[in-house]
Amino acid sequence: EERAERKREREREREREKEHEREKERQRQKAERSRLEQQRAAEERAEMERLERERAEQAKSDRERKERQRMEQDRVDRDRGEREKRERGRDDDVERRIEERYRDR
Repeated sequence: EERAERKREREREREREKEHEREKERQRQKAERSRLEQQRAAEERAEMERLERERAEQAKSDRERKERQRMEQDRVDRDRGEREKRERGRDDDVERRIEERYRDR
């Protein structure tokens, strides 16, 4: 009777140890899943930040390029305006000389 009781007690103790080991494994797996999820979330955040930086850099580059184009166009327009003004001045001089000739006659 006593031997049978000790045997049952040893069996119950082995079962408690097995259950304890299973619980430790469940906790280990849970911690690993949590770690992987946090790592994935951090990688996603880093990727989103990288993409946002790239978009901002591209937008800045586009703005700078447009500003350079606008400044170049302003310069071209200014040069054209000055050239046209000189040409108009020459035309005015020619017309004035012609008028002076007719007046002199």
